[in-house]
Amino acid sequence: MSDKIIAIDFDGTIVSHMYPKIGREVPNAFRVMKKLQLQNTKLILWTMRFNAELDEAVAYCEERGVFFWGVNCNPQQIDWTGSPKAYAHLYIDDAALGCPTLFDDQSGRHMVNWRDVEAILIRKGILIS
Repeated sequence: MSDKIIAIDFDGTIVSHMYPKIGREVPNAFRVMKKLQLQNTKLILWTMRFNAELDEAVAYCEERGVFFWGVNCNPQQIDWTGSPKAYAHLYIDDAALGCPTLFDDQSGRHMVNWRDVEAILIRKGILIS
C-alpha cells in the first residue's frame, strides 16, 4: 500500500492543451492514475483552472474513474502551514523540468508521456506493475 501523495497538472498532463476547453485525453493518463489510486496513492489535481473550468476538469476526471484526494490543495497541510503550495511527494506536469513529454501536433505543444512516467514510477518503487 502506498502512502505517497502525487500532485498532477491537468492541461498538457491529463488532457492535451485546449484551454479553456478540455482537450483530448493524453494517452495512458487515466490508466496510470487509476493504478495509482488502486495502490492508495493520494492524488491532488494541481491546476491553474478555477471556478467553472475547474469544476469541469474535476467532473471530467471523475466520469473516467479518477477521484482526487485534494484539488489545488493538500487537505492535511492546513494543520502545519498556511502556504498555498500543495505539498506532495511528487509533481507530474508537462512544464516540469525532466518530465518525459511527447509533442502533440494538434495543439502544437508538449504533453506528458505517461508510458515513460509509468516506467519511472515503477523504477522508483512508487507504482507496483
